[in-house]
Amino acid sequence: MSGLRDLATVFTRVRDLPEPPEPGAVTLRARKVSATRGDRTVLDGVDFPVVAGQIVALVGPNGAGKSTLLAALAGELELSGGSVELDGHALTHWTHLDMARRRAVLPQSHTVGFPFSAREVVAMGRSPWAHTPRQDEDHTIIAAAMAATDVEHFAARPFPALSGGERARVALARVLAQDTATLLLDEPTAALDLGHQEQVLRLARDRAAAGAAVVVVLHDLGVAAAYADRVAVLEAGRIAADGPPREILTPELLSRVYQHPVDVFDHPVTGAQLVLPVRG
Repeated sequence: MSGLRDLATVFTRVRDLPEPPEPGAVTLRARKVSATRGDRTVLDGVDFPVVAGQIVALVGPNGAGKSTLLAALAGELELSGGSVELDGHALTHWTHLDMARRRAVLPQSHTVGFPFSAREVVAMGRSPWAHTPRQDEDHTIIAAAMAATDVEHFAARPFPALSGGERARVALARVLAQDTATLLLDEPTAALDLGHQEQVLRLARDRAAAGAAVVVVLHDLGVAAAYADRVAVLEAGRIAADGPPREILTPELLSRVYQHPVDVFDHPVTGAQLVLPVRG
């Protein structure tokens, strides 16, 4: 009987493994989401879909609610109103393991309580797939994630001994190794030099091109214009605008939201959209 129970358990685990979403499918959705911190409203009735095959950038001034919205989407925030759906079901429908197989989260801070090596930290991203057929891909996926984030050469070093930028890249490699259909990235370029910033955004673009849904919190509006399919501008806990960068990133809207004059123009050679503060 124990053998039959074990077989039934394996069958259930395999049956419950998520399938890749169809292009354009909504993998995550916030419905009228509100959240408070003390007596302050930090999110106010936010509706927000996350779509497979897209990078959507969350931008806005400090305190606008960008990271709070990302935490709400990740299921890491107690809401005061509204709901979040993952793959068509309320987050309460899913176990923590179910969610870990469907969405991966890169937080702003990267801390580990024990001196695990960089490779061991990346390998933690594979834990949701333990005891499933997908664990057979662990070695290949871990190696690919480390190569993509340029962390192979310090794989054996203790994670706490790494610089801030190195820890950020290892943390991103862990998220990539988790190999989920939805990625939630909170300021993934903050601690990185220019070359690695571009590398990270190219990786996000490649994941979206392969069918993943990617949400990324950014401060650099020029980077958002260059890499995002959609830009959602947050202002005081609400979405002030959401759509393609060329429609959303306008001098009028950005100057109002950031309370500083902003200029938007095309690069004279490449035609890329540039967003700069007005100085002088």
